Amino acid sequence: MAENEGGTSGLAWFLAGLGIGTLVGVLYAPKAGKETREDLVKGAREASDKAAELVEQGKQKATEYVEQGRQYVEQGKQKAAELVEEGKRQAKESVDKGREYYDKGRTQWTQYVEKGKGLVNEQQAKVGAAVEAGKDAYVNTTVDTPV
Repeated sequence: MAENEGGTSGLAWFLAGLGIGTLVGVLYAPKAGKETREDLVKGAREASDKAAELVEQGKQKATEYVEQGRQYVEQGKQKAAELVEEGKRQAKESVDKGREYYDKGRTQWTQYVEKGKGLVNEQQAKVGAAVEAGKDAYVNTTVDTPV
């Protein structure tokens, strides 16, 4: 934008200088009125042609900048889409890994619970057997012992 303002300002200064130069030339030139008018018309045409040329160059530059901007926008869109896809992929991997750990933990927990139940049942059986052995020993000692 600063370049456009500089270009417009440059064009204005160019035209102002051209006008002043033409005026000074007319004042100091020892020519006839007809020749002076022809020189003025020629100078005006040259200034008009130069202004049209500068305007065309400005349009071309603006078109180039617009196209370059479109390319940057398109590149930005593509990069954003790539980043979104990468984020989705990483999120899916994390979710899958979390599920894997959950399933593994759940399996281990189930194994530990089953093992614990087995140990409890085993201990209950041993305690039951010990109680029965104690009862038998008591009964046998009280039956064998005279009162």
